[in-house]
Amino acid sequence: MTQRPGPKALDYIARDKQFVSPSYTRGYPFVMDHGRGTEVWDVDGNRYLDFTSGVAVTATGHSHPEVVRAIQEQAEKFLHMSGTDFYYPLQVELAEKLDEIAPMQELAQTFFTNSGAESIEAAIKLALYASNRHYFIAFYGGFHGRTMGALAFTASKPVHRGGFLPAMPPVTHAIFPDPYRPALSDLDKDEGLAAVKFIETFILGRKLPADEIAGILVEPIQGEGGYIIPPPSFFPALRKLCDKHGILLIVDEIQAGMGRTGKWFAIQHEGVEPDIVACAKGIASGLPLGAMIARKSLMTWPAGAHASTFGGNPLSCAAALVTLRLLENGLMDNATRMGAYLLEHLRRLMERHPHIGDVRGRGLMIGVEIVKDRTTKERFKKMRDRLVDTAYEHGLLLLGAGPNTIRIVPPLTVNQAEIDEAMDILDRVFTLEESRLS
Repeated sequence: MTQRPGPKALDYIARDKQFVSPSYTRGYPFVMDHGRGTEVWDVDGNRYLDFTSGVAVTATGHSHPEVVRAIQEQAEKFLHMSGTDFYYPLQVELAEKLDEIAPMQELAQTFFTNSGAESIEAAIKLALYASNRHYFIAFYGGFHGRTMGALAFTASKPVHRGGFLPAMPPVTHAIFPDPYRPALSDLDKDEGLAAVKFIETFILGRKLPADEIAGILVEPIQGEGGYIIPPPSFFPALRKLCDKHGILLIVDEIQAGMGRTGKWFAIQHEGVEPDIVACAKGIASGLPLGAMIARKSLMTWPAGAHASTFGGNPLSCAAALVTLRLLENGLMDNATRMGAYLLEHLRRLMERHPHIGDVRGRGLMIGVEIVKDRTTKERFKKMRDRLVDTAYEHGLLLLGAGPNTIRIVPPLTVNQAEIDEAMDILDRVFTLEESRLS
C-alpha cells in the first residue's frame, strides 16, 4: 500500500488532464485497477470499500463471476449484430423478462438503448408521438441526463445547462416535494398534495393548457437532487392528475430501479403504475445498457421512427439476464435487509455527529444530509465535500448528491461486515472533520 493517490495514480491523472475532456466531474483522485464485490483496488495497490457502485451501476458487485462468465460465453459466439436490423435470442429474452417485471399490468414493450440519457430521449420521443402533444412538466432538483433532449428536463445544477440553452423540447418545472425542507405549506399542510396542487393551480391554471401536455417526467426518488423521497401522498395525487388530463406519467428509474430499493422499481413503493419507464445503470452490472419500457398500447410508432445501432447489444443483454436473475434470487432481499442495517448504523452516527441533519433512504439508496445547524437546516456543502474527500483518504469511496447530501449506494451484494467497516471509517472521518472545524 502507498499514499493516496500513489505515484501511478498521479501519472494517469496527469495524462488524463492532457488528453481527456475536462467536462467530467471527478472529485477525488481514485484510479481503479480492479475490483471484486464491494472491494476495489487502485493502480498503486490501495484497497477501498466502494459505496458508490460506480454511481449505482454495479448492482451485483464488481466483476460478479456469473456475470463475467455470461459475457465471456457470449463474446465467443458473436459481439454484435445490430438489433435495429436483425434479431437475436438474447434481446428477445430480455424484453420478455422486462415485461414480466415492469411496474404496469398491461403488456409492456421495450426499446433498448446504451445509457440512461438515451432512455430518456426515447421516452420523450414516444410520449410526443403517442400523445400528439408538445409540452412537458419536470421537477426542480431532477436529473435526467445531459443530451439536448434530456437536458431540457434536468434542473439540479446550473452547470449542466450553462452554455447549452435554449433547451428542447419545451419543459416547465415544478417543485418536487421534500419532507425535510417543505416549501409549499401555503397550498396544503401535506407537502405531497401541495406539490400536485402547485402543478394544477399555477402550471395548468396559469401557464400551459392541460390538453397540450404530453407527459410529466419524474424520479420516484430524486437522485442527483439529494436522494429525496417524496411523501406517500405525492404519487397517487400525481397519477390522478395525469389521468384527469390524459397526461402520460413517465418515471425515471435510471438510478433507483433494478432492485436498489428492494423492489424492481422504486415506483412500486408508491402504489401507482406509470405509463413509461426509463432505466439503465444497474440493469447490466456495468455494461452499457438502457431500456425504455412502455405500455404496449403506446408503442404505435412505425419502423424507423426510432432505432439504435448498439442499443441492446448481445454482450449487455447477456449480462442483464444474469443480473436480473441474481437480483431476483436474493440480491433484492439483501438490499432490503442491508439497507435497514445501514440506516440503523447511520442513525446511531447521527446521535454522535450534530452536522448530520437527516438520514433517509429505501433499500440501498441512502442519503445523509449535512447541515451547519439542525434547527436552521442551513446547508453545509463545504463540510459534505470534505467528508467525501477524507473518506477516500481513509479507504471509503462515497459521492455527493444535491447541494449538501452524501449518497450511499453500495452494491446489492454488500454484507454486514463491509457495512460495519465502512461506518467505522465514516465515524472517524466525521470526528476528524468536526475537530478541524473547532
